[in-house]
Amino acid sequence: MADGPARRRAGVLGSPIAHSLSPTLHRAAYVSLALDWDYRGYEVDEARLPGFLAGLDATWAGLSLTMPLKESVIGLLDSIDPVAAAVRAVNTVLPAEPKRRGTLAWHGTNTDVIGMVESLQRAGLAGRPTTASVIGAGATARSAVAALALLGVTEVTVYARRREAADDVAVVASTLGLAAHAAGPLPDAEALSADVVVAALPGDAGAPWAPLAPAASGALLDVSYHPWPTALASAWGSPVVASGRDLLLWQAVEQVRLMTGRDPDAEAMSAALPD
Repeated sequence: MADGPARRRAGVLGSPIAHSLSPTLHRAAYVSLALDWDYRGYEVDEARLPGFLAGLDATWAGLSLTMPLKESVIGLLDSIDPVAAAVRAVNTVLPAEPKRRGTLAWHGTNTDVIGMVESLQRAGLAGRPTTASVIGAGATARSAVAALALLGVTEVTVYARRREAADDVAVVASTLGLAAHAAGPLPDAEALSADVVVAALPGDAGAPWAPLAPAASGALLDVSYHPWPTALASAWGSPVVASGRDLLLWQAVEQVRLMTGRDPDAEAMSAALPD
């Protein structure tokens, strides 16, 4: 009796990885799609990443990447899409058409960008915003300026503890067609008057901005999902608030779609997340 096709596999790589909610989301998606696929977390740091990629075979449908791998993976891939290249951040690796028969090839993309757009729109962002502020200057902030460009924003100011880091994100924004400015880290009431504010900060690091938040009338995406609500989100003057939990969900929905070629049940995925 011939063996059946090998079980498809996918997973999330990072270090540390034990806290990742990606397995919960992807497994819920597979249930909704009636797919008997395997998805789990793998403890992989930058030193181990090349060996892990080299060990992949044709049963792998894709990888999710978290820190610190989103930038270091780029030089190990066969191709990368233009947006991921512009923001220097890959969070999704997919099989690609190999250049030589009998070999495997891997392509990098970034679903955080689509996840941010979807999160803000589903939170109630309406119309076409024109101004934005980004607080923070890491890989998430770079992805944020790409999302803002897709939403129609034309001008963005980046606030960061280190001015050179803010300058770097502003340069990325400029390459994406935005009028971009860099500023220091001090809480600034003008920053929160923008049509859209993205707090690309870990945990409750945006708390110093909370006293200024009641006057805000635009949309907020605070990428933190623990603790939630953050001090900034709790004080926000507008009801249009999206969280890191929203971002986590919608970037995963896009990952599942890319890996399986099918649209998963987003409600089932969301219900699987812990409160």
